[in-house]
Amino acid sequence: MKINDVVFKRKHLLGLKGVSAEEIKFILEQAESFKEVLKRPIPKVPTLRGKTVVNLFYEASTRTRISFELAEKRLSADAINFSSSTSSTKKGESLRDTAQNIEAMKVDMVVIRHGAAGAPHFLTHWIKGSVINAGDGCHEHPTQALLDMKTLLEIFNDLKSLRVAIVGDILHSRVARSNIYGLATMGAEVAICGPSPLIPPEAENWKVKIFHNVDQAIAWADVVMVLRIQLERQSANYFPTLREYHNYFGITRERLEKAGKKIKIMHPGPINRGVELESDLADDPEFSVILDQVTNGVAVRMAILYLLAGEVGSQSTGGTLKLICCGALREWIWGTLEFIWERSISISAFQLHQTLIE
Repeated sequence: MKINDVVFKRKHLLGLKGVSAEEIKFILEQAESFKEVLKRPIPKVPTLRGKTVVNLFYEASTRTRISFELAEKRLSADAINFSSSTSSTKKGESLRDTAQNIEAMKVDMVVIRHGAAGAPHFLTHWIKGSVINAGDGCHEHPTQALLDMKTLLEIFNDLKSLRVAIVGDILHSRVARSNIYGLATMGAEVAICGPSPLIPPEAENWKVKIFHNVDQAIAWADVVMVLRIQLERQSANYFPTLREYHNYFGITRERLEKAGKKIKIMHPGPINRGVELESDLADDPEFSVILDQVTNGVAVRMAILYLLAGEVGSQSTGGTLKLICCGALREWIWGTLEFIWERSISISAFQLHQTLIE
């Protein structure tokens, strides 16, 4: 797909429901270009130099927060991290007031994770910059689904007719919802599996297969996406014990070998080893692509930041990042300057530019 085939006009990324297959393909192609950047000796480009991004996290996060921050820094943006535990929210400040204060500081983008579904949508009414949903309650987690799809494309080359079984706490999972929307849009077949109390009533409207037997789900699937039990969101006891959950729904080597076919295991993290997933299976490269998901997360989030910043048209796709702002020469100059800067050599951009011209 060429750059002119799709015009990315979205100002925000709030979810994957309603995002077209063409847009998803376009995002993933951009991500591939940025993944090439990450393989360079100096994995940094000046694409978002001068842009300010606030990471507004009201919930605990390791992979998503670090991934976004790293993506921002790889794009040369100014990243500011917000933690609710050390902010004025402890003093009673509302999300609206926080948003208005951020807007007054003239930031360009906000990445938000919040325990309340709809918080990113609410934020769009109070700030002029772009908003990226990094997970809102039990609603959606679009960038996680995008990196999952990129990981699957690298393995299977095509998502059409690929069978993906999502196993675990579907009721409370924003990852499950975003993946269901995204994978279905891309032509994959999706199934969900878990204890009956952890399958939401609206699942019947998702046009997915529903299993209550994990062995049947594994036998059906090409990929098993394992979800943890989100005890922090549960207001009732949905099953007797974690041990019993593992016995009935835990993904084990024995269960995978019983299926008699090659199956890939995914997990958005954090993993509760020995509960939803057998510990050594999570580290087995024959089955697990969990760390590949983490790697792809940085590239996908670089692509999202780049696209929402309105930089489309300054870059061509096709495996390597070629044109940025004033072209490949400027990129090379900036890369060289950063190389020199890191080694504390004093030389000005003007002097280097004059040297190149001469």
